[in-house]
Amino acid sequence: MPRVKRSTKRSDRRKKILKRASGYFLTKSKLYQAAQEAVERGLKFAYSGRRQKKRQYRSLWIVRIGAACQLNSISYSQFINGLKKAAIELDRKILAEIAVVDPAGFAKLAEQAKKALADAKKAA
Repeated sequence: MPRVKRSTKRSDRRKKILKRASGYFLTKSKLYQAAQEAVERGLKFAYSGRRQKKRQYRSLWIVRIGAACQLNSISYSQFINGLKKAAIELDRKILAEIAVVDPAGFAKLAEQAKKALADAKKAA
């Protein structure tokens, strides 16, 4: 049976893992097996982190909108409900941007939401 030398494929695979592990502490950046475990663990955290980032941004937008709502004497939930009843379809990202950059424009949106809530209460 002929002798198999795995020089290029094996070393390329190992080199790729060790390159990803550069900057890790002690053996995690030097020894292949420890580096492989550390890299796989890091990739797992990176995957879940990309999903957590979306949640964290949404909660940040909600906090910003809530703070701007308090300045306009309306609760966050009433504001969102009022916007839906007024048929204003702005997502939370845009609302948070308006709240930070243009407080006067946000105040107008809050007034429209209050008016829509009042009209809905009269109709009911």
